[in-house]
Amino acid sequence: MNSTRRTLPRLLHRAHNAYLRLRKPLTLGARMVVRDGEGRFLLVHHTYRPGWFFPGGGVKKWESFEACAVREAREEAAVEVESVDRLIGLYTHFDRLRCDHVALFLADRWRPSGGRLSFEIAEARFFPPEDLPREMHDATKRRIDEILGLRSIDTVW
Repeated sequence: MNSTRRTLPRLLHRAHNAYLRLRKPLTLGARMVVRDGEGRFLLVHHTYRPGWFFPGGGVKKWESFEACAVREAREEAAVEVESVDRLIGLYTHFDRLRCDHVALFLADRWRPSGGRLSFEIAEARFFPPEDLPREMHDATKRRIDEILGLRSIDTVW
């Protein structure tokens, strides 16, 4: 991947975060856990920040948490969620002067959408629980451990 494709999204991401800190001190987000028939987890790698994450993003005006998670799975991972099994949990994230709340959902049924990945996604891939990427975001790793019953549920993202 060329450096322009990585640099511009990083700069836009930083500018967007600065805007949110000033104009929207309270943010709402949603992420979707998608697992395949082998129990592997779908994770995405962004062009503008390191680490692997569940597909997700910010809730838009007039959008529910669940609708946001479904939309983000489609946009970031080219997955069409046909039904949501359940809300896994609501999490808080207080960092860098922000007050962030994240809803995490589990997809019950899904299919590949046939669409293209968002420009902000470098890669989307399934990983088995025993072979997760080392560069995975800490919060994503904690959520996977909670889902697998390896740790107790924590409400902090």
